[in-house]
Amino acid sequence: MKILKGLLFLIVGIVILALLVALFVKKDYAVEREVTINKPVAVVFDYIKHIKNQDQYSVWNRLDPASKKTYTGTDGTVGFISGWESTNKNVGKGEQEITNITEGDRIDMKLRFKEPFEAEDEAYMATESMGENQTKVKWGFKGRMAYPMNLMLLFMDMEGMLGKDLQGGLDTLKTTLEK
Repeated sequence: MKILKGLLFLIVGIVILALLVALFVKKDYAVEREVTINKPVAVVFDYIKHIKNQDQYSVWNRLDPASKKTYTGTDGTVGFISGWESTNKNVGKGEQEITNITEGDRIDMKLRFKEPFEAEDEAYMATESMGENQTKVKWGFKGRMAYPMNLMLLFMDMEGMLGKDLQGGLDTLKTTLEK
């Protein structure tokens, strides 16, 4: 009985310690990658502002080409929603909405993940002219993990996990647009 009591106190102590640590762990994360594309900014921006085009370059969209897609609104405009549903656990179910467009400069999106976990994050793509026929494209992702789930950020390499996929998507975008 003493051993069980001791084990119970140990488990409760570990849980309390983890909850205390989580109070001091950051809750926000942000990842950004960039690539330079040898095309004018107008051409690049017109391509990336259409969410359906992400099927051609996004690592996540290309994980399951058979995923069920739904669309609401006019692609390339504020309010457009692209939904997806897949049995592939790395794709899951969710939607992406265009929340703001600064023409020729930036597109902001809200990501709502529903499966395999629920979360809301923000993404953006920004373009910057580097010359007449060169455009820098930045793709960024910002998220927040609420307390006490933020404790997982101590063990997750968001920069490595998301950064690799963002860069892979940008490299494919570059190849696609420079053809």
